[in-house]
Amino acid sequence: MKTVSGLFDDYKDAETAVETLERSGVPSDQISIVSHNADNDDNDDKDHSGAANGAGTGAGLGAVVGGAGGLLTGLGMIAIPGVGPVVAAGWLAATAVGAIAGAAAGGAAGGLIGALVDSGVPEADAHVYAEGVRRGGTLVTARVEDAVALNAETILKQSNWVDPVERRKEYTRQGWTKFDDTLDPYGPEAIEEERGRYRQPGV
Repeated sequence: MKTVSGLFDDYKDAETAVETLERSGVPSDQISIVSHNADNDDNDDKDHSGAANGAGTGAGLGAVVGGAGGLLTGLGMIAIPGVGPVVAAGWLAATAVGAIAGAAAGGAAGGLIGALVDSGVPEADAHVYAEGVRRGGTLVTARVEDAVALNAETILKQSNWVDPVERRKEYTRQGWTKFDDTLDPYGPEAIEEERGRYRQPGV
């Protein structure tokens, strides 16, 4: 098995990636999505199975595993220190929730990053992905057979993913070094400013 991941600035691009992965034959229970769209920026018309009902650590535990109608029908809401409320579903979300629930104070970020690293994501990329979600992005991660990994990665790229190397360079130019769960989560205004930094002209 291989883990492929993609960070997206726009939730709709991430949603497209998830749906395309599912149509390509990747089982829903092998895909995960974690999105800082708790502000409902792109989700106003979606029914997230109670995702809006509270955002305390562990909220939505029953929903984050995924739904019978596909991954996106099982979205729930959890809270990640340093990130804030996130809409999430799938194996990575469930792993992170377990790590958060059992972590000592300050250890929850290691839950998200640790889950990524343990699944084969390079640690440098894991920090970029966590920071990207903190700044309003959406992370899609899939565990796939080696034979279909290239196709899965191509699907993520074609869905307008963020190049983690380039994004790390951009973050570094701003003085960033790594994801820090002790920092305050980004608020709606800061997230909108961050999204505007990378938004394509005319979008």
